[in-house]
Amino acid sequence: MNFSIRDANVEDLNATLALNESEVPHVGSITRADMQHFLTIAVYFRVACDDQDNILAVLIGLEPGADYASLNYRWFNERYARFAYIDRIAVAPHARRLGIAETMYKDFEYQSANWAECLCCEVNLVPENPVSMSFHRRLRFEQVGTLETQNGAKKVALLMRKIG
Repeated sequence: MNFSIRDANVEDLNATLALNESEVPHVGSITRADMQHFLTIAVYFRVACDDQDNILAVLIGLEPGADYASLNYRWFNERYARFAYIDRIAVAPHARRLGIAETMYKDFEYQSANWAECLCCEVNLVPENPVSMSFHRRLRFEQVGTLETQNGAKKVALLMRKIG
């Protein structure tokens, strides 16, 4: 399957929100207003599309100091000065295992190389997401911490990889 990556726009919000919500609990559930907020604060909000411009995947990335209250993001913001934070990635089921996620990670890394020293993200430990953990290990991410939220109902591995 051929795909291209482009910046998301307002017209993409419904499709990106639907894709995000289809991946809960592996990504956090958000509202359309939250998705629109990402459009204004994210340094990287891009989509992968097929030849008919149907959205196959979305990746949202932030730089330090963004107006974002996520506990996971704040954990990195308090510990690293120059990081590129992958807040969420969602890939449509029919588009998995085609290299789209890895290509988007590389694209974000390339676009943040001038201002960031590392890529950061988290992967669920509770509820467990072994597919995502395997993906991140393959890309040489290392666990630098853990964080429990929602009274222990959610636990994440905080991951980092040096850029370069």
